[in-house]
Amino acid sequence: MTTLQTVFAKAKADNRAALVGYLPAGFPTKDGAIAAAAALVEAGCDVIEIGLPYSDPLMDGPTIQDAVHRSLVNGTRIADVLRTVEGVAATGAATLVMTYWNPIDRYGADRFARDLASAGGVGTITPDLTPEESGPWCEASAGAGIDTVFLVAPSSTDERIQAVVARCTGFVYAASLMGVTGARESVNVAAEGLVKRTRAHTDLPVCVGLGVGTGKQAAEVARYADGVIVGSAFIRRMLDAPDEAAGRDAIKELARDMAQGVRARG
Repeated sequence: MTTLQTVFAKAKADNRAALVGYLPAGFPTKDGAIAAAAALVEAGCDVIEIGLPYSDPLMDGPTIQDAVHRSLVNGTRIADVLRTVEGVAATGAATLVMTYWNPIDRYGADRFARDLASAGGVGTITPDLTPEESGPWCEASAGAGIDTVFLVAPSSTDERIQAVVARCTGFVYAASLMGVTGARESVNVAAEGLVKRTRAHTDLPVCVGLGVGTGKQAAEVARYADGVIVGSAFIRRMLDAPDEAAGRDAIKELARDMAQGVRARG
C-alpha cells in the first residue's frame, strides 16, 4: 500500500510537488467514480481524495454540491465509499476519504477507522472537526494505522495553526482562501504566506487547496507548497461532459496539464 509518507518523499526527491485529486464517491455513478479516479491516477495524480457524500456540505461550493447531490440521488452510502476507496487504492495511489464529522460519528469512529484501513485507505481529511474535539478520532485513527489531516486557513492565528498541526499526521491542508470550494481565476495571494507560517510549526508536508483550476495555477502553487489539491475543476469537466467516457477523457487531459504544472517547480 502506498502511504502519504512515501508519496511526499518521492515528490520531494523528484523536486516537485505532489498532485492531489478529489472526486466524490458515487459520482457520476458508483462504478463511474472508481473509473474516474483511476483516470486521474493514470494521468499523474499521486493522491486521491474520495469525498463521502453528505447532505449538509458546509465547505463545498456549487460545483461539488451538484456532484454530491447526484451521488446521494444514486443512493451512495458509506459501504459504497469504502468500496470506492478499495478500487482506487488498487491503482497504487495513496487514497484518503474527505468527510464531515457527522457521518463518522454516526457510523462509529473506531469502526470507520478500521473499515477504512481494511479497504486500503491511508487516512482522512475532516474539514469541520476542530482540534479541541478531535481526540477520539485521532486515537481511533492511530489505532487503525491511518493518517489524520486537518485544515488551516488564512485567518488562522499562529496559535491556531500550532494547535491544528499538532493533530495532523499525514499532511496539513492549507485552504488558500476563506469560503467554499471552487476553481477561481487566480489563487489567493494569502496562500503562500499561510504555507510559510504553517511550516514554522511543523515538518509535515503542507498542501494547498481551494481555487486551483489550471496547470498554470498548479505550477504557481507548486513553487511554495508540497502538494496541490484539485477538486472542483475536475468535477466541472465531468458535469459538462455528454457521457461518462467523455468526462474521463476530459479530466485526464486536465490532470496531465496539472501534473506538468507541479513538475514545473523551481
